[in-house]
Amino acid sequence: MNQIDPQKNKYLQEGLVIPAHPLALDSGRKLDETHQRALSRYYLASGAGGMAVAVHSTQFEIRDKKHGLLAPVLKMAMEEVQAAKLEKPFLMVSGIVGDTDQALEEAYLAKSLGYDLGLLSAGGLGDWSESKLIKRAEKVAELIPLFGFYLQPSAGGRLLSHEFWKDFAAIPNVQAIKMAPFNRYQTLDVVRAVCASERRHEIALYTGNDDNIVADLLSSFSFMVDGQLVTKRIVGGLLGHWAVWTSRAVELLARIKHCLERDGEGLADLLALGVQITDTNAAIFDPSNQFKGCIPGIHEVLRRQGLLQGRWCLNPQETLSPGQMEEIERVCSDYPELNDDEFVLKNLSQFLNQNQGAR
Repeated sequence: MNQIDPQKNKYLQEGLVIPAHPLALDSGRKLDETHQRALSRYYLASGAGGMAVAVHSTQFEIRDKKHGLLAPVLKMAMEEVQAAKLEKPFLMVSGIVGDTDQALEEAYLAKSLGYDLGLLSAGGLGDWSESKLIKRAEKVAELIPLFGFYLQPSAGGRLLSHEFWKDFAAIPNVQAIKMAPFNRYQTLDVVRAVCASERRHEIALYTGNDDNIVADLLSSFSFMVDGQLVTKRIVGGLLGHWAVWTSRAVELLARIKHCLERDGEGLADLLALGVQITDTNAAIFDPSNQFKGCIPGIHEVLRRQGLLQGRWCLNPQETLSPGQMEEIERVCSDYPELNDDEFVLKNLSQFLNQNQGAR
């Protein structure tokens, strides 16, 4: 069984900013390598603790044979990390989807390229029993350490029970779980299951609830387990929302950790900031239209900064929803302190320089 590097696991357990890496395309909907690499360099320079590639924000269609982008996109991101020669550990997470055979194939690919963790999704497997999903996870965990993933149904996920998460937490090579049901009850199902597990000190909890980022990271979760009060925190985030304005996300997580270490210092300001972030996320992620404009919304913010050429997706039908552009303009105007435009402008030429990083 492949284990995670102990030093990287230490960082994972302490809590990191892990942006979900988008896919850069040109106007012909072909891979734009210049901007794909620029995005990776941006996340590295922003101080993020890792990147998640081949996930929802990268577009699941990269796996279609007509595109053939899964391996190239995974490889490019890893090349940029290796070229950066960072002093601190940097966690690389690869999305893993599909039935057991496909998931094993993707896990093998990710591990062969040097990825540390597999973000295992149950998306598209709505007709599978939970016991079958657990057996699939056990097999994948033999190839690569697992980052569990509770994906909301609106984004292609499915509902999973408290009992499922208890069984999932018992898998020896599960190192973290991303909770992204966008639902308080379902989030608690996961946290309570991990608290009840004998492995609770080995599993890091990460928020994927882009609608509740700050509150998730500030909250303490306590449950009675066999007559004993057990408490865990959500230590970091693996988020599509953190694919934009990433250097500000790094600052945010540092502020939250500072607040928790100093008995709530700055708590009121952070809660107020959390409301602004949720309002911003509503504009970018398009929940009023069942998140149909989520990926184009992320692209639009990055386009404005010059990190992407446009909003194009592999699926031509995937575009901004009516009124979404106006909402994005509103939040950009109302909350200028949330963006990192100045940071990007200062470094954009370096991010785009073809001679930088691996080729």
